[in-house]
Amino acid sequence: MTTNTESLPIIVGVDGSPSSIAALRRAAEISAALGIPLRAITTWEYPAMFDTYYPIDDWSPEGDAEKVLADSVAEAFPASPPSGFTQSVMQGPAARVLIEQSERASMLVLGSRGHGGFAGLLLGSVSSACAAHAHCPVLVMHSPKIAADPAT
Repeated sequence: MTTNTESLPIIVGVDGSPSSIAALRRAAEISAALGIPLRAITTWEYPAMFDTYYPIDDWSPEGDAEKVLADSVAEAFPASPPSGFTQSVMQGPAARVLIEQSERASMLVLGSRGHGGFAGLLLGSVSSACAAHAHCPVLVMHSPKIAADPAT
């Protein structure tokens, strides 16, 4: 782990889920308070069946990931992204990519649950793996609670 964190960015794993958008917003608050850069990363992979299945000609998993990231950034920062903000789309399994990137980060911020897996889990497989193996501190954000309708 690198000991000089002054110029290392806060990295946020973004998959479009409500908890990853909450993570992006919280990471922006922390990066502004500390005066360090903020970097959002979305990952993509070819589907497991890609070797035996011929996809639609104009479909691109990388393009889908770029759209997820752009939409997430627009939702997290409706006016505009904060100063010092960068974003990347990277190929590979999310946990592996984020753990590798954590070697060059002051903090890794993730949502607690992404779009995969089982809805009842409190911690997703990516956030769990990153919490266990990242090379920097990890903050795991839960989805914001939706207030109950007082009429019900």
